[in-house]
Amino acid sequence: MKLAALFLALVSVALAADVTGKWVAQVPGRNDQTQQMTFNLKADGEKLTGEIASPRGSRPIEEGKISGNQISFSQTMEFNNNKMKFVYKGTVEGDQIKFTREREGGEGRKQEFTAKKAS
Repeated sequence: MKLAALFLALVSVALAADVTGKWVAQVPGRNDQTQQMTFNLKADGEKLTGEIASPRGSRPIEEGKISGNQISFSQTMEFNNNKMKFVYKGTVEGDQIKFTREREGGEGRKQEFTAKKAS
């Protein structure tokens, strides 16, 4: 039983999507405007680290996880002394990641966008 659990754990790590690298997306923003964001990601087994760069600067991602072809992470932003946490969930499909982004707590609308691997 323990051997089977170990085998399944190793297989899930081996099947984890390789998202290490630079990904670029046009992300919906206010007033239906889009802004280019660059996702610099690094996979280490089921752990995901990195940063997101936008016209406002770069910020690290938090709570990054990889499970098969699914990734998730969050980012905390501060606007006018108010902290807001955004939760990103993505499905890796070859050289694309299909993302959803929403504020923690469900405030605002869920945004969908696709990031493409930069060459």
